[in-house]
Amino acid sequence: MNTRLERLGRFLPADDTAALITAKHHIDYLTGFPSGDSHLLVTREKSYFLTDFRYIELAKQRVTGAECRMVSRIGEAICEIAQHHGLQRILLEASRTTLSAAERWRMQVADITFDGSGELDGWLSDMRAIKDEYEVSKILQAQALAEEGFEYILEHIREGMTEREIALELEFFIRKRGAQRAAFQFIVVSGANSSLPHGIPTDKPVQRGDFLTMDFGAVVDGYHSDMTRTVAVGAVSDEQRHVYETVLNAQLATLGVLQDGLPCVEADAAARRVIENAGYGECFGHATGHGVGMQVHEEPRLSAAAGDARLKAGNVVTVEPGIYLEGRFGVRIEDMALIERGGCRNLTKSPKELLLIK
Repeated sequence: MNTRLERLGRFLPADDTAALITAKHHIDYLTGFPSGDSHLLVTREKSYFLTDFRYIELAKQRVTGAECRMVSRIGEAICEIAQHHGLQRILLEASRTTLSAAERWRMQVADITFDGSGELDGWLSDMRAIKDEYEVSKILQAQALAEEGFEYILEHIREGMTEREIALELEFFIRKRGAQRAAFQFIVVSGANSSLPHGIPTDKPVQRGDFLTMDFGAVVDGYHSDMTRTVAVGAVSDEQRHVYETVLNAQLATLGVLQDGLPCVEADAAARRVIENAGYGECFGHATGHGVGMQVHEEPRLSAAAGDARLKAGNVVTVEPGIYLEGRFGVRIEDMALIERGGCRNLTKSPKELLLIK
């Protein structure tokens, strides 16, 4: 029994409509088997995992809730299944399917309407946004590895180390401790580079008086963690301390309002008010947070552009306000939180007070 595939099947509006899924993370989410070279066709009656010789043996061992078929011509296999179930319309992942791929499907499978309107994307996004206990446990495992890495790297950062060396040391430790992979390319930026929200580690050596921002995470069984800490190296100015405390207060203000039913724009506004009141509003140009799960960036978004979206119990979101003074320094502090009824549970335990590395 596969409740996720059954739920998706219930979204389908009619017996003659199916969903064709090709994105690796969606296939993994729905079947338990990540394969980017496979296709998952879901009907109300039955689901089919379509793959080739390279993956069929392992698919039969790991795929749940779908019939595994080895196919050499995917179009012919879809035609056969469509005829068997009387399909008239197949929904595509609009955000993942290119125009050329959609046109190829239309040419290969006659008399079927391929719908790339985005309806399927919405269903999958809504499903994945609410984490179950298993998913939360995997995110917690990934977060534990990231926090071990943070504790480790604090003991190894020295003046003269380059940003790239710190990033590599941190990633190597996290992977050695059991991470499936790094959650993304780590952001390790110092001094003037720390004003770059998504800066890439360089050969710049860390110097006394620098702020050092590290944004990193791990993956465990397909689930991501994401955290950011900014630390001071050797010394800190009064201005740096003030900016740091402002960002920390903005983050705490947001964590204090998160709960089931809260409009996402209000979550963003809670952080933005603190930063604006301190006079740094123009220095905070990104959203306050985003969902985390099988992708490091997913729904919901804690953003002024979130429209009427609301938080729901089971969402796992980041809270990561920042202030970036161009060409000088920047600060970002990021935790992950599980939304619950009446509040949230912070999944990040690492300290957030300003740390001074000597």
